[in-house]
Amino acid sequence: MTTTGHVPSYLQGHLAPVPDEITVRDLPVTGSLPPELTGRYLRNGPNPLPGHDPGHWFAGAGMLHGIRLRGGRAEWYRNRWVRTRLLEGEPHIRRDGTFDLTVGPANTHVVEHAGRILALVESSFPYVVTPELETVGPDDFGGRLTTAMTAHPKTDPVTGDLHFFGYGVLPPYLTYHRLSAAGELVTSAEIAVGAPSMMHDFAITDRHAVFLDLPMTFRMADAQRGALPFRWDDDYGARLGVMPLDRPGEVRWFEIDPCFVFHVGNAHTDERGRVVVDGARYAPADVAVMWPSLGDDPAGPAATAAASGQATLHRWVLDPADGSVTESPLSELGCEFPTVDDEIVGRPNRYTYAVADTGPDGEPRAAVLRHDRARDELTGHELGRDVVAGEAVFVPSAAPDRAEDDGWLLSITTTRDGRASELLVLDATDVAAAPVARVALPRGVPSGFHGSWIPDPGTDGSTAPAGTA
Repeated sequence: MTTTGHVPSYLQGHLAPVPDEITVRDLPVTGSLPPELTGRYLRNGPNPLPGHDPGHWFAGAGMLHGIRLRGGRAEWYRNRWVRTRLLEGEPHIRRDGTFDLTVGPANTHVVEHAGRILALVESSFPYVVTPELETVGPDDFGGRLTTAMTAHPKTDPVTGDLHFFGYGVLPPYLTYHRLSAAGELVTSAEIAVGAPSMMHDFAITDRHAVFLDLPMTFRMADAQRGALPFRWDDDYGARLGVMPLDRPGEVRWFEIDPCFVFHVGNAHTDERGRVVVDGARYAPADVAVMWPSLGDDPAGPAATAAASGQATLHRWVLDPADGSVTESPLSELGCEFPTVDDEIVGRPNRYTYAVADTGPDGEPRAAVLRHDRARDELTGHELGRDVVAGEAVFVPSAAPDRAEDDGWLLSITTTRDGRASELLVLDATDVAAAPVARVALPRGVPSGFHGSWIPDPGTDGSTAPAGTA
């Protein structure tokens, strides 16, 4: 739809889309970029075409923003729309309410696997893009992928396999998939669930996949009128499903307290065989505040008035031996976008990183956070009231036998008025310290969703795409 005289909040300030694509070289750097940071930081997010109102922040056409670092220099910034069929004007949702898997906005994440860069959204096939951010096109892995692909796949750091899932609004509602380290789709298995629910993320351990079947269910009527088609459902319940990776499709479900989770931090199997899952948890009242279009005040007016609308770090411990579940908060501070070192995904981790947008008093507050599980300690790099921090991506150092936090955090920050942005580089061992470096970006970059650090080939033993400037 085109915009009218009223400009909604998701098209203003730090969320305001940029109108064009640019490339700017030799970016100003304050501080000193570590020479080990040789590669590209790519970040995805919604950016509707000029004059277009997608109806919700989540629905805007995907745009990639990239910063090229090499030899202590910031060589370039460029931004490009993911040129999907949706960008060309084709509808993503069909008349029957189902999604056309070749059309989606590709606006949520960008990852690299088997030498290819994939722009992702949970309602369609992935779109392949080049290291220069030009669009190649949708990919169904040689015709083997018949469902959408989550925007949050997980790479097993030992096997190199990429685990993911797809959910749909018609059966099969949930399907697990596995790509080999070479990029071949080798496993697909349907998982039985009661209804189509919004499943944004999931987790893996060294031997399990963990699925989040939560009370945000699909409404056909909303889809047909062009609204976001998921709403809170008090009657659906909430549960986590544990599937052995060597027995695809066999899932044991654990009932948990009602909540919603957009993003998992990590999971692992402990020494007793229990599955431990950490994530950013929204209580029902917080869902109503954070995303009122998805619920009819599920916790009641009084509870909603007292709610913050923010997620907090939370832990679930699932015991297959007796079927028990233990839940506990890891922190009371509101935060989102939990991340960990990719080299320990699915294994026990000491550190979880996240970002805060609002302080305990409800006032604007930007901070990059580090939660030290061993010390039960939360520290932050404060950015002030006038800035918004994007997801903090951990980049490991190349030191042999490095500590878990030996590396850097990369985050794109944007002023709340949307006028200016920087690439912030923090020392992950001392997040509260002054930045290691700040790269001034040539424009305000709209707040977005998720990104990845893609190192140059040979800088960390990877096989990232080559042949680029």
